[in-house]
Order: sequence, then structure tokens, then C-alpha cells
Amino acid sequence: NSIYSALQLIRQDPMMLYSFLNMKLRDQYASLDELCDDLDLPKEEILEKMKMVGFEYDAHHNKFW
Repeated sequence: NSIYSALQLIRQDPMMLYSFLNMKLRDQYASLDELCDDLDLPKEEILEKMKMVGFEYDAHHNKFW
């Protein structure tokens, strides 16, 4: 299930999480807030994990980079 997979990625592999998030943002969600709400994911934890490996969310482009 997507929620379980995403939570595992958050805690284990930031590069896989980066890929997963950008794919979902590109294909299914208009914003990070929408993605987090729908999948019941901790937005602040995602933002922190991505920042630790050099990625930030750009709301205008709706992706991490």
C-alpha cells in the first residue's frame, strides 16, 4: 500500500523518497499539502528529511529540487 511504502521511505532512503514524492506530485497531486493530506504523511518530517539531503520543495513548480 502506498501509505506504508511512503512511510518506510521517509524513514529509510531519502533518495527513494525524493523520487516517490516527485512522481506523485507530477502525476497525482497539485501540491505537497494535498499529497500529505491524502496519504496521511507527516509534511514536516518529509520537508526535514529532504532538506537534510539538499532538496527543498518548490510550490510554484510543485516538486522537490
